[in-house]
Amino acid sequence: MKIQESAENYLEAILILGQGGAKVRSIDISRELDYSKPSVSVAMKKLRLEGFITTDSTGLITLTEKGRPIAEAMYERHTLISDWLIMLGVDEPTALKDACKMEHGMSSQSFEAIKRHIEEWRR
Repeated sequence: MKIQESAENYLEAILILGQGGAKVRSIDISRELDYSKPSVSVAMKKLRLEGFITTDSTGLITLTEKGRPIAEAMYERHTLISDWLIMLGVDEPTALKDACKMEHGMSSQSFEAIKRHIEEWRR
């Protein structure tokens, strides 16, 4: 199933912010992604209605079994691609920015090929 790039970004941000058991709220996502609070609120409602997240009565946001695999896949793509670009000599800020663009538009086949290549190189 293909979802919009913005939804992937939100899910990835929720995963990152929630690492180590941290509680995630809309304001945290707004700060992390530098998006307005109203934009994040609209996106969270849509993600909740589509079953990617849940929110409790206090506003805490949690990834669902449907949302977590997407968030984890985007995070894996982002970290692997940014690490690869840095390994190739790209400065870190540029690598992080470029990885964010590349992670969404790349096919699974291309990503897996890059992943295999990096794993072989590391051995």
